[in-house]
Amino acid sequence: MPLYARKLVAELLGTFTLVTFGGFAIFSANFGNVSADGVPMPQGTPLLIIAFGFGFGLLVALYAFGEVSGGHFNPAVSLAMLIDRRIDASSFIMYVIAQVAGAVLAALALLSAFSQAFVASTATIPNLALGVSDLEAFSLELLFTALFVAVILKVTESGKFGTTAFIAIPITLLIIHVVLVPLTGTSVNPARTLGPALVGNQLTSLWVYMIAPMVGAFIGWAFYKLVTLGEGGEA
Repeated sequence: MPLYARKLVAELLGTFTLVTFGGFAIFSANFGNVSADGVPMPQGTPLLIIAFGFGFGLLVALYAFGEVSGGHFNPAVSLAMLIDRRIDASSFIMYVIAQVAGAVLAALALLSAFSQAFVASTATIPNLALGVSDLEAFSLELLFTALFVAVILKVTESGKFGTTAFIAIPITLLIIHVVLVPLTGTSVNPARTLGPALVGNQLTSLWVYMIAPMVGAFIGWAFYKLVTLGEGGEA
């Protein structure tokens, strides 16, 4: 298989792995705490199980497929790589298509094991019970995507810390889930949101999770450039 095709397959499988581990972790976190129709109930959700599911799901995906494609598994990360001129526009478009396909396949895997209602429960929506509005969710997703992207851009270029990239990035995603799950459900990844949203037919506030991470990618890149300007003899 040509290298470019292998990269796209790696992005598809990596995103599939991330969303599958995360989705099944949501079920595990709510095991024994479900409604009559099998939908996990939000009360008392063990937050760390979900956070570790997504964080370590990304760890698995990176070690399995990251070396082939660069391990984006997230349109916001691919956009940051495009802005930083590490990939070209055509690669960006194809990566995003592969990532969304992987997320949809993961949602279908969840559907095969559970119900559409359960898949819908794994989608990301603002926590209205806590009074989180769409605008507040947008701001939170933007901010934490920016921080996530800044970490990725720096650690993947670092001469000192580059060997820890496959650890640093999943740990960052893990702690982001600890912080954001109670508020926004945690996306920082349009593909992760879109797959369960489409398969579960849960389109509430979808625009928040499609736009905020992509804007966050620009801001994260700006953070990265701000602190690295002048390194390596740059002006």
